[in-house]
Amino acid sequence: MNLELTAAMLEVMDIVVGWLLAPVMLALIALTLLSVWELGLAIGERGGGIRRLVEAGRSETVARRARRAIDRADLLARIGPMLGLMGTLIPLGPGLAALANGQLDVLAQAVTVAFNTTVLGLFIGILGYLLGRLRRRWYDAAMVQLERAA
Repeated sequence: MNLELTAAMLEVMDIVVGWLLAPVMLALIALTLLSVWELGLAIGERGGGIRRLVEAGRSETVARRARRAIDRADLLARIGPMLGLMGTLIPLGPGLAALANGQLDVLAQAVTVAFNTTVLGLFIGILGYLLGRLRRRWYDAAMVQLERAA
């Protein structure tokens, strides 16, 4: 009885985990697009957006925008690699099972999905980390300028 229950639980877990692959892949694509969007916003911030706020003496606006921009970058830096890891592990289970049955084409597809999701997750994480570090530096410098002017 215990062995049957364990087998049933494993089968349910396989089904649930299998359902997660499509949402994980969609989330990775969405986060990749968001990362590129954030890169464009950061270029705008560096190109004069922050400077204009400093020149206008709007310290509260600078602080609020800094929190929001840095939080978005931190979210990308953390969530991207997590989703990439999920996208790596989810297809490997069925891929390894296919290998046991001699279905090398299924294994090849699973490994391809695993590598692609890993690369996307790391790309998102790296971009998020770099944007977060740069934005912290830029906004800290802007706050120092505003404090000196006050």
